[in-house]
Amino acid sequence: MSGVATVKGMARPRGAAAVQPLPLDGVLLLAVATLLGIGLVMVASASMHLGAREGAAMRYVDRHLLAMALGIGGAVLVWFTPMGWWERASTWLYFLGLGLLLLVFIPGLGRSANGALRWVGVGPLSLQTSEFMKLFIVLYMAGYVVRRQMEVALTVWGFIKPLILLLAACGLIMLQPDFGTTAVLLATAFGLLFLAGAPLWQFGLLITLAAVALGALVYVSPYRMARVTAFLNPWEQAQDAGYQLTQALIAFGRGEWTGVGLGNGIQKQFYLPEAHTDFVMAVIGEEFGLLGTLTIILLFGLFIWRAFAIGARAERRGARYAAYVAWGLGLWIGMQAFINIGVNMGLLPTKGLTLPFVSYGSNSLIVCCVAVGMLLRIQRENLASGSPDREGAWQRA
Repeated sequence: MSGVATVKGMARPRGAAAVQPLPLDGVLLLAVATLLGIGLVMVASASMHLGAREGAAMRYVDRHLLAMALGIGGAVLVWFTPMGWWERASTWLYFLGLGLLLLVFIPGLGRSANGALRWVGVGPLSLQTSEFMKLFIVLYMAGYVVRRQMEVALTVWGFIKPLILLLAACGLIMLQPDFGTTAVLLATAFGLLFLAGAPLWQFGLLITLAAVALGALVYVSPYRMARVTAFLNPWEQAQDAGYQLTQALIAFGRGEWTGVGLGNGIQKQFYLPEAHTDFVMAVIGEEFGLLGTLTIILLFGLFIWRAFAIGARAERRGARYAAYVAWGLGLWIGMQAFINIGVNMGLLPTKGLTLPFVSYGSNSLIVCCVAVGMLLRIQRENLASGSPDREGAWQRA
């Protein structure tokens, strides 16, 4: 006997362990890694002049790298945590999130910036509690629709009940105020209820009520009204409420097809406010043009596709909670990216939302990385269950 055995046409020593690929989604990892790399480069390009003014040119880059390291560390921890644990803890995590939101309003703990009270001071660091609430909402809503799917699909009360708790969180966030995060939370929750089978007429009624409520909030708030009127005609208020949007549009216009080149952008040089956070997409448009803008949109498209594919595969193996979590994460990050890009391009009124994985902002970056770790965990459990993909082949990425 030769002492070898053939597996799939390849010879290996008998008794040797077969080399198994890591249970990771290669396309998802590639898309996220590319977004993180682009984000690091663009944060450096858009913030070095700010750091130099404060005495350390790489100040924001160093902080961004620290947040990226913490986010990747968190993603690894989540990758080792079974989804069953998250399902059991989902309700408690939601109430933990509410508690964190309340901390913002405690004198001495809450920190404000640019007129918004959104941060909790933790020594030299600032914790933006609403960012963590985005993840907790996905985990809670996924658990609810799994436990109450028939009630959600067949009764109005089953549809309304989770929204009561959701409105409590949104109310606390609106008090900060943070209109953009509220919109993302509502859109994510509505999307999960729709995927759970809630009737369309309920969505029509709820969306109508939400539109009326949000319209009322805009009407009674002068700064929100200024944002809306500036959005409708930013050039008329180019030196006032429309200043930020007009500067972003100028950046996109200067970029044309391929951009002016990395580091050669002018708008970030104290013309465009928040160029390294909310309006980093405008800097990408100026320095890399339409090509760079479409690349970012394509990468987010790949992320959403993989999130929904991972969720669909989890559903086929009967892991409904994992499926709804994957879909919820795809909805949340996809919706936030859509709103941020829309704001930068003048398609939506200005909101204080970062571009996931790309913008400077430690809390957002950390939570988004944790979300990726959770998607990879679901994929790991999909592979461990021996669940085939749609084509019947085994995912080896």
